[in-house]
Amino acid sequence: MLELDGLTRRYGTLTALDGLTFTVRPGQLFGFVGSNGAGKTTAMRIVMGIDDADAGEVRFAGATLGPGRRERFGYMPEERGLYPKVPARRQLTYLGRLHGMSRAAAAAAADELLERLGLAGRGGDPVEKLSLGNQQRVQLAAALIHAPDLLVLDEPFSGLDPIGVDALAGILTERAAAGTPVLFSSHQLDLVERLCDAVAIIDAGRLVADGSVDVLRTGAGGPVVRIELGDVAPAAFDPAALAGVVAVTVPAPGVWHVELAADAGTAVEDALLDLARSRGHVHHYGRWRPTLTERYREVVAG
Repeated sequence: MLELDGLTRRYGTLTALDGLTFTVRPGQLFGFVGSNGAGKTTAMRIVMGIDDADAGEVRFAGATLGPGRRERFGYMPEERGLYPKVPARRQLTYLGRLHGMSRAAAAAAADELLERLGLAGRGGDPVEKLSLGNQQRVQLAAALIHAPDLLVLDEPFSGLDPIGVDALAGILTERAAAGTPVLFSSHQLDLVERLCDAVAIIDAGRLVADGSVDVLRTGAGGPVVRIELGDVAPAAFDPAALAGVVAVTVPAPGVWHVELAADAGTAVEDALLDLARSRGHVHHYGRWRPTLTERYREVVAG
């Protein structure tokens, strides 16, 4: 289990991380999302010991991290760190050897990963001769070569075509199923929603939401009803006064999202529908479940 506990990092007057705390459990695919400059890369560099925190602690399996423990981690940086003139297979084998693998085991692992990532025929090519997308695949293989105890991947899906995305998703899902915690950042929220068990959303160095994808999408309260009314001004329809209504938002003209209490029964929804009908033509009425992208916009804007 990976624990980030109160991480704070400042660069002069800039606070890159402000008390960041979350946990990635064994076997969890954990999405780490936020806008550019939100602090994701800084947090990952601290986990890997590349940067130091001004305050807070990183623990793995209950122990504070030291250099020796990090040797068993797999890390993919935001910027590529490969040797451009070295053939891909030779480079992966070398990196496996640095992680303590035998030459034969490292070569076999390199061949397997190149095959899985669609590069079986390109292992003898220098990395600089590969397309940017294929260089990304080799960088991913470098993080995976030694079957690490923890995977920390900074934008691993960036630049991959759909086939590459599917191949990597399959590998990460397998590693998680085997018990490996997998932390990865991404701006592709639809992909995060599809793959991840849990998500942390960071904004300006602060955690603004975290938890399972289902909880983030549905909220911790009761159901949300989406109502669309034609030609009705917001002031003309105000369901907030109804018993059992917790909150009301108007995300767009003529659209209301009404959150109900967790114990609200069908009578509350019936009363809400009757009120909507009394105010105008109801174009839509039904339970609403936001996508992760919609939830992200909500919590970051809020």
